[in-house]
Amino acid sequence: MSSTTLSTHLAEQLDFHWRMQLRPRLDGLTDDEYFWQPVPDCWTVHPDGGIDFAYPPPQPEPFTTIAWRLAHVIVGVLAMRVHSHFGGPPADYGSWNYATDAAGALAQLDAAYEQWRDGVLGLDDAGLAAPCGPAEGPYAEETMTTLVLHINREVIHHGAEIALLRDLYIHTHKKEN
Repeated sequence: MSSTTLSTHLAEQLDFHWRMQLRPRLDGLTDDEYFWQPVPDCWTVHPDGGIDFAYPPPQPEPFTTIAWRLAHVIVGVLAMRVHSHFGGPPADYGSWNYATDAAGALAQLDAAYEQWRDGVLGLDDAGLAAPCGPAEGPYAEETMTTLVLHINREVIHHGAEIALLRDLYIHTHKKEN
């Protein structure tokens, strides 16, 4: 398999899910859904741009809102990796300018996803086989191929959680006819 073919397959694995399931499922996300707390004391992104975060997290880990989960995908899953591996702008949980509405979060998500996808498509055999390096903590000695597959799982996993929260919101906030 050529490097172009492998990087294309790795990108397409997530891109198919992105185009056919996840991104269309996020269309129409409202600010009410974005900030909705289905249980008390959820971790969230706040209207002032602050975010609930602690490392290590308290136990049991707090339930998180759609806003928090989107922020995690945008910053922790995609933007930090785009910075570490593809020369993107600095990104970390402490300094990120978190979106204070659903439309802003979706714009950030789209941008981070596009940068990640473009970076993956630009990898050749050597880049795919190279160790991830110290920025990746437990993945430091793993190959970029392993990291790309991990990121694919993370986006699909958290996207499914967000879709489920949207379903729960819709079914608990039915409009009176």
